Amino acid sequence: MSFESEIALRYVKNSRKSLFTSLTTLIAVSGIAISVAAILVTLGVINGFQSEIKKKILDSQSHIVIYGEMNKNELSRLDTILYSFKEIEAKSVFIISQGILITQTRSLGTVIKGIEAENEFKVTNIEKSLRYGKWDLKNQGIVLGEELAKNLGVFIDDELVLVSPKFDSGTLGIIPKMRKFKIKGIINTGYYEYDSSFAFIDINEARSFFNPDILSNGISIKLKDINLTQSIYFKLRKEIPFYFSIKTYSDINKNLFSALKLEKFVMTLILSLIILIATFSISSNLFMITVQKTKEIGILRAMGASKNKIKKIFMICGIYISGIGIGIGMIIGFIILEIVKRYKILELPSDIYYITRVPVEVSTKDVLLIITISLVLTVISSQIPANKASKVDPGDAIRYG
Repeated sequence: MSFESEIALRYVKNSRKSLFTSLTTLIAVSGIAISVAAILVTLGVINGFQSEIKKKILDSQSHIVIYGEMNKNELSRLDTILYSFKEIEAKSVFIISQGILITQTRSLGTVIKGIEAENEFKVTNIEKSLRYGKWDLKNQGIVLGEELAKNLGVFIDDELVLVSPKFDSGTLGIIPKMRKFKIKGIINTGYYEYDSSFAFIDINEARSFFNPDILSNGISIKLKDINLTQSIYFKLRKEIPFYFSIKTYSDINKNLFSALKLEKFVMTLILSLIILIATFSISSNLFMITVQKTKEIGILRAMGASKNKIKKIFMICGIYISGIGIGIGMIIGFIILEIVKRYKILELPSDIYYITRVPVEVSTKDVLLIITISLVLTVISSQIPANKASKVDPGDAIRYG
């Protein structure tokens, strides 16, 4: 232990002998501890919700999607390119378009996705989202999102009519393209935007109904490692012709992920202000120690200790006090998060959030961020009392201290 650290530790320990100084030390440590615990719990819950939302999105969407009208030759060319990527685990072609679903009493615009069910289940977890009925798209079967089914007022085995936004021209004039479908299944992914707007039919039905001239207008891709999404995106962009659009799951949900990121940043900033307020009590505590140790400071200066060494001693005092508070705050925070994780302290309405417990996830980056913010703010708040201590005149301190 260095000279400055040893003196600083002695000053912090001796502060307990004075009732007022020990009280301000206790307040300083408590303030830091409560602030650190609060920010740790808040970020843990925010991370939990973000992970839960991301999981629900990836249950219904693939990692990367290629969009563009594809005939037989283009599809074959894209298959050759995709097979050259060892990082790709599975792929599935689809046809996606807009349509209007009509029942006896209601009609709604929706997104119709024609899929090859077996291949689609390899790139997403949509199969596990089935809530009612079964995944049977044969013989003009259709599977709806649960919110969409509620809005249409339909259930399993009900029939509805799909109307295409494209029209056929014939001798009788312009005729809208229509086809009857029977509801075979209803899914619930837990992602409201998806459950309220998507319907699934067989890809062959989609081809004949929307555009018989194309085999597909999209390819869903699942990677072996989701962390490679961005790097594979850039590689695919170099290989695949420019007239095909390539989007990652984060691109498709850009607004949502941006909002979550902004929310986390704002909460971190607000809670950091609480830590800043707590560090003011450290500053006042160091002022008290400076007053009490004036004579000792004078003696150290007379013995040859430089102003920088005195300043460093009091800076280390502040870090010691802050370190104790950070340690206690981390322990309290982890205990609270573990209680929230294990027990239903707060039960969420499943019809709104599709989960009943508050999700919790602690990130190592967040823990390091909290410690860094606390120590930086401590160093800043310790500057003024440390500067004051370093300017003590040794002669006056020894004579009047």
